[in-house]
Amino acid sequence: MQTSSDRHEYPAHWEADVVLRDGGTARVRPITVDDAERLVSFYEQVSDESKYYRFFAPYPRLSAKDVHRFTHHDFVDRVGLAATIGGEFIATVRYDRIGAGGAPATSPADEAEVAFLVQDAHQGRGVASALLEHIAAVARERGIRRFAAEVLPANNKMIKVFMDAGYTQKRSFEDGVVRLEFDLEPTDRSLAVQYAREHRAEARSVQRLLQPGSVAVVGTGRTPGGVGRSILGNIRDAGYTGRLYAVNRAFPEDQKQLDGVPACRSVRDIARPVDLAVVTVPAEHVPDVVTECGEHGVQGLVVISAGYADSGPEGRERQRALVRHARAYGMRIIGPNAFGIINTSPDVRLNASLAPQMPRPGRIGLFAQSGAIGIALLSRLHRRGGGVTGHTGVSSFVSSGNRADVSGNDVLQYWYDDPETDVALMYLESIGNPRKFTRLARRTAAVKPLVVVQGARHGGVAPQGHAVRATRLPHATVSALLRQAGVIRVDTITDLVDAGLLLARQPLPAGPRVAILGNSESLGLLTYDACLSEGLRPQPPLDLTTAASADDFHAALARALADDTCDAVVVTAIPTVGEGAAGDAALAEALRSAAAAVPTKPVLVVHVELGGLAQALSAATSTAPHAAPGTVSPAGPGGEPPATQGAAPGPVEEAAPGQSRPSGPPRPTAAPATPQPSVRAPEGSRLIPAYPAAERAVRALGEAVAYAQWRREAADPGRVPEYEDIDEKGAAEQIAGYLARGQGLTLGAQETCELLGRYGVRVHRALPAPTPDDAARAARAIGYPVALKATAPHLRHRADLGGVRLELADEEQLRRAYAELTELFGAPAELRPVVQGMAPRGVDTVVRAVIDPAAGAVLSFGLAGAATQLLGDMAHRLIPVTDRDATSLIRSIRTAPLLFGWRGSAPVDAAALEELLLRVSRLVDDHPEVAAVTLEPVVVAPRGLSVLGASVRLAPPPARDDLGPRTLPAY
Repeated sequence: MQTSSDRHEYPAHWEADVVLRDGGTARVRPITVDDAERLVSFYEQVSDESKYYRFFAPYPRLSAKDVHRFTHHDFVDRVGLAATIGGEFIATVRYDRIGAGGAPATSPADEAEVAFLVQDAHQGRGVASALLEHIAAVARERGIRRFAAEVLPANNKMIKVFMDAGYTQKRSFEDGVVRLEFDLEPTDRSLAVQYAREHRAEARSVQRLLQPGSVAVVGTGRTPGGVGRSILGNIRDAGYTGRLYAVNRAFPEDQKQLDGVPACRSVRDIARPVDLAVVTVPAEHVPDVVTECGEHGVQGLVVISAGYADSGPEGRERQRALVRHARAYGMRIIGPNAFGIINTSPDVRLNASLAPQMPRPGRIGLFAQSGAIGIALLSRLHRRGGGVTGHTGVSSFVSSGNRADVSGNDVLQYWYDDPETDVALMYLESIGNPRKFTRLARRTAAVKPLVVVQGARHGGVAPQGHAVRATRLPHATVSALLRQAGVIRVDTITDLVDAGLLLARQPLPAGPRVAILGNSESLGLLTYDACLSEGLRPQPPLDLTTAASADDFHAALARALADDTCDAVVVTAIPTVGEGAAGDAALAEALRSAAAAVPTKPVLVVHVELGGLAQALSAATSTAPHAAPGTVSPAGPGGEPPATQGAAPGPVEEAAPGQSRPSGPPRPTAAPATPQPSVRAPEGSRLIPAYPAAERAVRALGEAVAYAQWRREAADPGRVPEYEDIDEKGAAEQIAGYLARGQGLTLGAQETCELLGRYGVRVHRALPAPTPDDAARAARAIGYPVALKATAPHLRHRADLGGVRLELADEEQLRRAYAELTELFGAPAELRPVVQGMAPRGVDTVVRAVIDPAAGAVLSFGLAGAATQLLGDMAHRLIPVTDRDATSLIRSIRTAPLLFGWRGSAPVDAAALEELLLRVSRLVDDHPEVAAVTLEPVVVAPRGLSVLGASVRLAPPPARDDLGPRTLPAY
C-alpha cells in the first residue's frame, strides 16, 4: 500500500479492463509500492533494444533507486500505470509533472513528461495506445493539459503511437532526439482514432470467439446425454472445420476418444493451442476450469453453466469473480448461463450451442440475451414452411445469457465488418450502455439494417443477471432515440423476423408509394387499409379476379414495377381451385421473373393457405449459400419433402425449451424440418418474401420505408451551428462559481436568466408579488398589460386550473385578479404569485434537456399543456443537435400541425424555435455540469418567440463519459 507521505489515496477508479488490438484483454491499474517484484520481473523480460529506446543508453537492470522511483507515486505529480495479464506486468507508462526547463514541478504547472515501456512479446497488440488514452485521462483529471515525450529517431513504433493518437501536436528535433509535445484536450480526430481502435479491438475479440481454430468442450459426460455431451455432438455434427476436444476430469487415464473426438482429462493435457473453451461444468467447478484455460492460453470462453447472477445475490458475486478471473488471463466470456454461439460460414461451421440442428447458412446475424427467445428465433428462421417463408438463413448467432462480458455492443462491432452479414436482428432485455449502443447502431445502420425488439421494456427492472446502468428515461424516449440512430425498433419477435427477412431479400424502397395487385378484392382492400395505417401511400388495389393466371400476375406485376409513381409492390394471392403444386410453382416463377426485371423495387407477397406458393417463392437461388455439411436435411423419410403447412408460426411459447438442466440453460426440442422446394429459382433471381397476413407484410414494408428514409437523411446529418453571441467562457466561470456552493443545486430565477442569457436565450422577466401592492409596483415597473401567475408547484404551467390571469390592462384589473386567485387557491404564501409582461400570442410549447446517466444528454420538445402530458406527445434527440435534427424535432410530434397553420391559424416562427433548440443543445453540450434545463412555456408567435418560464439544475459532471478512455464494464 502507499505510504502515509503520499498526497492522495489509491485512485481505484483508474483501474480498468481494456480490449487490445488482437481481441485479448488486459487490466490497467496504478502502480504501487507493492509492485516492486513485478516491476523487476517485467524489466528482465524486456529486450536490450527496448531498454535502450526507453533510457537512451544500455540499461540491463533496474537499480534499487530506480525501483523505488518507479513504484512510489503521489498520484498527482507522479503517476505510473501498468497493463497486466495474469497479474503480471506487460507494459508500463508514467508521467512526471514538469515546469519551465523540464524541471520537476507541482500544480499549477500543467505539463508533464510521459514515457512507455512495453514487453517485446506484447508489442504490436495496441497496449501502448490503450495506456496513452488512460494516462491522458488521468493527467487531465489532475490538471495537466499537455504531454511532452523525448524519443530516439529509430524508435519508430513509439513515435507512431504518439503521432497516431490524434491530438494537436508539435514536433522538433534537437541533440539527436525527437521531442513531441501535444495537448491532451480531446479533438475530433483523437475521438475518431479512439473509436476506430475500439471498433477494431472489440470486433476482433468477437471474431476470436466465432471463428476459433480449435474448441474444447469442458464437462462432456462419460455417458450419452447431458449438456456438455450434447454440445460436443452438435459441434461435431455441424461439420466444424477446426480441431475439437472433449474434456472431463473424470475420464479414465487411458481414455483417448469420446464419440470419435480426442478426449483429455484437463485442458492442460491438450498438446496443441486451444482458441475457445465451451464450459458446461457446475458453477462451483468453473473457477478451476478458468485457471486451466488461462494458463493454457485459451482466448475465450462460452460459459453455458448456470448458477450465477440468475440465482440471486450470492450468484451475482460469483459472476463478478468469474469475469475478473477470466479477464486476468486476457480472455473474454460469452455468458454465463448462455445458450451458445453459431457460425454457419463454410470455413468454420461451428454450432457450439444447445440447438440440436445447424441453421441454414445465410445473411442474417442474430443476437439474443434470452436462451428461450434465441430458440424461437432460430426455429422461425429454420422452419420456412409457415408464416414468413423462404431460405434466408443465419450467418452467426450469439446468445449472451447473463451478458457478464460480451454484449450486444461487441457483436455490433463484429457485424459491422462481417462480409457474411447483411442484416442484424437483436433481442435485448437491457441495454447496458445506451450511449455507446446508439453510437454503434448509427454507424451500423448506415451500411446494413439493424432490427431490435426489446423485452422487459415496461417492467422497469432488468432481468436477473444483467448488470446495467440505471436510466431515468421512459421506454418511449429510449425507443425514439434508437429510431433516431437508425434502429428499426419493433415490438414482437414476429415483427423482428418479418422485417429482417424483407430487408435481407429485397432492395430498400425509394419512397412510401405502394402498388397492390392480386386475385382477391377483399385481400387487396385489407392491404390498402393496412398501408394507410402504417403511413404509406397506397394506390387503389388492382383486382385481377380469381380467374387470373400466372401470366396475368406476371403482366400486372411488370406494369406496376415499371410505373414511376410506384416504389414497392404488394401481391395478394388466394388459392386457385384444382391447380395444386403446379399452379403454385407457375405463379412463383411468374412473380420472380417479373421482379427480376426491375431489381430496384421491393416485392412482397401476401398469401392465404398457399403452402406450395410459399415453398416455391422461397426456393434457393444460385447466389444463396448451399447447405453445409452437418446442416439438417429438409427432406423427410425416404428423401421426400414433408408436408408444408401454410399457417403462421406459432407463438414464442411453442418454441420454448423442452426441459431444463441444472448445469445450464434449457435444452430445446428439435425444430421442425424444413420443406424442400420443388422448384429452383433461375440464375440471378432474388427471393420474394411471403407473408400469411396483409398486416404483417405491410408492417414490415413500413419499417423498410422508414429505414430507407433515415438512410437518405443520414447521408447529410447537418451541422451544429456556431453563434457569435455565445459566451462559453463566461458561462463556465458562472457554473463553477455556483457549484462551489455544493454538489448540486437548482438555480434561482435571476441566476437562471443570467446563465441562459450567455447562450442567447432571453427569459421574460417575472417579478414576485407577495402582496397586492407588490404586484402593482411590479406591473408599473414592467408596463401594462401584464399577466398574474401562481408559481406554486401544483399550479405552475396549469392554466387549465385557473392559476393564470392574462391581459390585465391596469391596476384595477390586476388587484381584482389578485383577489380572485387568493380567494380560489389560498394565501399568497401558498400561491407564490408573480407578475410578468404579456408576450405576443402564439402556440405554447415546452423545451427540455436532461443528462441521463445511461443515455447521455437528451433534448426534448412538445406542446405545453395537460393533453401533451397525457398523450406523451414529446419528441427527443440526442445532444449535440444539428440543424437538421432541430428541423425534424419540431415536426416529429403528433400535434405539429398546430405549429404550421392548422385550420387556418397563422404558422409560427419555426426558424426562431429551431434556433432556440440549437442554443439549448449547445449549452448542455458545452457544459456537462448542466444536468437539466426546462423552458416552459415557450410561446412561439408568427414572428419570434417568448420564453416565459425557465429552470436550470447543475450537478458535477459524471466522472467518465463517452470521451473517456476505452474500458470494459467494471466488475
